[in-house]
Amino acid sequence: MKTIFTKDEFSNFIKEVQSEHGYKNPIGFGICRVDLGQKTPTKILQASFPLTNWNENLGSASVFISALKEIGAEIDFSKSETVYSITPKFLESVLRKFTPFISETGGEKHKNIQVVDMLKNRSDLHNFRLVFIFEDAPLKSVEATYLKLYALSQKKAELRSLNLNGAFGVLQNVAWSQNKPYELDWLRDNEIELKIFNMYPNIDSVDKFPRFLQHIIPEDNTRILDSSKVRMGAQLAGGTTVMPGASYINFNAGTTGVSMVEGRISSSAIVGDGSDVGGGASILGVLSGTNGNPISVGKNSLLGANSVCGIPLGDGCIIDAGLPILEGTKITISADEVSKLKEINPKMEDKSVFKAKELAGFNGIHFRQNAETGKITAFRSKREVKLNSELH
Repeated sequence: MKTIFTKDEFSNFIKEVQSEHGYKNPIGFGICRVDLGQKTPTKILQASFPLTNWNENLGSASVFISALKEIGAEIDFSKSETVYSITPKFLESVLRKFTPFISETGGEKHKNIQVVDMLKNRSDLHNFRLVFIFEDAPLKSVEATYLKLYALSQKKAELRSLNLNGAFGVLQNVAWSQNKPYELDWLRDNEIELKIFNMYPNIDSVDKFPRFLQHIIPEDNTRILDSSKVRMGAQLAGGTTVMPGASYINFNAGTTGVSMVEGRISSSAIVGDGSDVGGGASILGVLSGTNGNPISVGKNSLLGANSVCGIPLGDGCIIDAGLPILEGTKITISADEVSKLKEINPKMEDKSVFKAKELAGFNGIHFRQNAETGKITAFRSKREVKLNSELH
């Protein structure tokens, strides 16, 4: 095995590796610990990444790829994703390449070296995998699926930017007890014994996805009052508050700024800075009547309690409590209010009745239902929606 002694030597080594015919930098990579099935040990139930590399640390990726080749592994760069077992020889080869940096390792420096160094004396290396994603394609493995979910939840990839097709087919439906997944068949097979000896786990949920807080450390000014309300793969900006009750944030959905969430943010939906999703309000996902068009709610907007948002909203918009605004909903707007709205939405048409989808993305619209006629109307929002700064 080749040992590198100086930083200059290391730099030249990386250039050599990356210049090899067919070499391809990964989009993402990392070493993960996997939870194996209790009944079927070949099943991967979950993958935990102590460090996620996403479009970064490509020198470390080159070291890992070189080490795999040194121990005889084949690297197929044409595949969208690859997964490798971790062996003592692989770890030794990696550490020999990182020799010039080992004395500097610690804290925020050289985290990939820290991961490898912590593994070198472990006796359970069969529970660890090295994962590469070379192309953002439909998912084929549990390990690569988790790597993408980590990239989203750690804000290393933007919401809606990754191909998550295949995730539901790859992930196992398991019983979650705190951070441990259990095969449902194993629980059925051992139910009598587990219950007689009071060893039956306290099941928090049954799902293919774990909870956000099982894997992600949120920012200091983020509050999640019930861990079941946020699914892994969601993305929460600092200052987000997720209240208990009817709130929920699905994977590949979330907030881009300080937000109050008391309602449902469905998969692919995004809520902007300063906005409030009121108690029981729902933002429809791409499978919920939006014709596949993902919904964004702009800045400083308010979805009233139990309202339904089925169109993209601009900044400073309000949907009154209990009001459903769907693509086909007819909205009546007076000529005077149309004039006011056109001042901030120049592309708005001059007419009195709109389908809600014709108002998608416009700013400063307040949707309301006329109590006497039942008609849904809209007018220029008269107030800027601001959150209580003391609560965030």
